[in-house]
Amino acid sequence: MDPTNANTALASAFAEELARGGLRRAVVSPGSRSTPLAVALWREPGIEVTVIVDERSAAFFALGAAQAASEPVALLCTSGTALANYHPAVAEADESALPLVVLSADRPPELRGIGAGQTIDQLKTFGESVRWFCEVGTHDADDSGLLHIRSVACRALARARGEIRPGPVHLNLPWREPLAPVPVDGAVTATDELALHGREGRPLTAVTRVDLEPTEFVLDEVAGHIGDAIAGVIIAGRQTDPELREPLAHLARASGFPILAEPTSQMRLGPHDRSYVVSTYDTLLRDEHWARGVVPELVLRFGEMPTSKPLRRWLAASGADQIVVDPTGGWNEPTGRAAAILRVDPTEAASGWAERLERNAEGRAGEGGTGDPLRSRTAGRFAQGVSRPAPEAWLQAEAIARNAIDEELRGFGEGSVIEEAALHLALGKAHRDGDLVYTASSMPIRDQESFVEPGDADVLFLCNRGANGIDGLISSGIGAAQASGRPTTIVTGELGFLHDIGGLAALRDVTTPVRILVIDNGGGGIFHFLPQQAILDGAEFEALFGTPRAVSVERAAALFDLPYRRLESLAELPPALAAGTGLIEVRTDRHANVAAHRRVTGRVLAALSS
Repeated sequence: MDPTNANTALASAFAEELARGGLRRAVVSPGSRSTPLAVALWREPGIEVTVIVDERSAAFFALGAAQAASEPVALLCTSGTALANYHPAVAEADESALPLVVLSADRPPELRGIGAGQTIDQLKTFGESVRWFCEVGTHDADDSGLLHIRSVACRALARARGEIRPGPVHLNLPWREPLAPVPVDGAVTATDELALHGREGRPLTAVTRVDLEPTEFVLDEVAGHIGDAIAGVIIAGRQTDPELREPLAHLARASGFPILAEPTSQMRLGPHDRSYVVSTYDTLLRDEHWARGVVPELVLRFGEMPTSKPLRRWLAASGADQIVVDPTGGWNEPTGRAAAILRVDPTEAASGWAERLERNAEGRAGEGGTGDPLRSRTAGRFAQGVSRPAPEAWLQAEAIARNAIDEELRGFGEGSVIEEAALHLALGKAHRDGDLVYTASSMPIRDQESFVEPGDADVLFLCNRGANGIDGLISSGIGAAQASGRPTTIVTGELGFLHDIGGLAALRDVTTPVRILVIDNGGGGIFHFLPQQAILDGAEFEALFGTPRAVSVERAAALFDLPYRRLESLAELPPALAAGTGLIEVRTDRHANVAAHRRVTGRVLAALSS
């Protein structure tokens, strides 16, 4: 605790509690009113501080860091409209259950509402988007003031980490003069050792986490349902824990359920068993006849719902019972048809179900049964001799589809024409062990889902798909790179790049390689796949949705003194990524991308029916 004056005492006690509670990173947007906390965070040995001038960029940088590290990140700004610039990132953190501790400095009550400069109403700025709001208040550096601010820090970290849903918290901290660490004799009047120094080596108040270990009843009951189901699938959507890979692969083998896995589930790429992973479901389910032949009785869902619209339509129309594993207290259920939402640890649940299925199968073998893990129940349908079809229909279709996609896209990454579908296929093959990939919403995340094929590279896929915005993508990816230390590839269109071009400034403090791949198709490519394109005339569509902006990626690189490279063929992609930090531009054509999607779908469906 810094006794220089009352503000330094309160602010340093607060920063001390954050560090003792496990917070390791803070992002500061400079300003005068926030001086006490900025200095305290900067001087706290346990906290690494990054200074980013643009508040919107700072907020998304913190969000990316929180997502990559799965730990709270503090975010500090001065008073006034600075705080409003945090709102988009706070909304994303809310929807994605990411822990942010938002700290806004403010004028004291006597300076509010009377025309004092740089003053707005900062109370409950983020409404229902935060897990907790606290007007911390103005306090003397006495026993009650210091204990209060230490307690608030402990509570903020606990609420950000989740009880049980993680997310942003907002603390509004008014400061009176002096804002700088100017010595004031007698300003600190506290005498209580706990108020002055807290608890050495631990927070003032430690908070235990909610136990998400599944009960024996949940494990037995769901394993029974899996064993009874004639046909089922596992749907793996966005989640960030690589530890789920092996247990989910184990569950797939034991149950005979294929895993429909988007890249951000961490199941598409990795060193785990991928023999039951299906990556082409978005294309396969566009064939209504084929889709009707694989309707499941039971669906196990891990992570968020994948982006694919055909998958969502198929799931809603299937009538299948759905069991949703959602440990973070959300309501991840857009179909409105789930039979159960389980607040359990996904890794333990998957492991527990797989073990029970195999144990039951071994029991059948001991009683003269086949021991086939696809007949894993000692009672119900399998005890009556009803067999479960293995997932060959899905796995054979996956092989057919992957072969058709490879054949159709071969040659479209050479010369002057690079198709976006071929680019994402090549990107998936170019990722290396330890890489982090941060993908923009809109078209890039959809092309990634459709075309990245399974592989053994150990890659962490992240994105901002809570609110699905394109804002802040560059800053988020750079924040994730700094927090994780992983070589990072940010994949975005040129509109997303333009939206957060100021985020490039944060690269100067990041030592790990950050490759920003800008797909420049001259506007908003995703809208060509929506009804607007067919209904509006060409001029209207182009003005309102195509929105070409003629952004010069090369000039942006020069502005921020970054290396620049334009790809002329996909053969140049691996060396461009290996070159380290810089901007990589790929010129594509929006209309060609639509045509490529249609060609690929047509070829896959033709191969399925042959």
